[in-house]
Amino acid sequence: MSGNNNNNSGNTGGSKGSTPMGQSDASRIQSSQAKSGGDMSSGGFAARAQGAGDRNANAGGQQSGGTKK
Repeated sequence: MSGNNNNNSGNTGGSKGSTPMGQSDASRIQSSQAKSGGDMSSGGFAARAQGAGDRNANAGGQQSGGTKK
């Protein structure tokens, strides 16, 4: 078995009651992945989290910290 673990059996979001990925969530994931020596490639989980956070922010979903004036 290779080191690439693409298990899609978990909750992939979008279900009723789920919280959308925000940019601050993605930042936290990227930070922990980098500190632990995780996969920082463009196809890794941290990159996918960032993409989801960006899409949700652009769609009016959860926004990263602070208030905008």
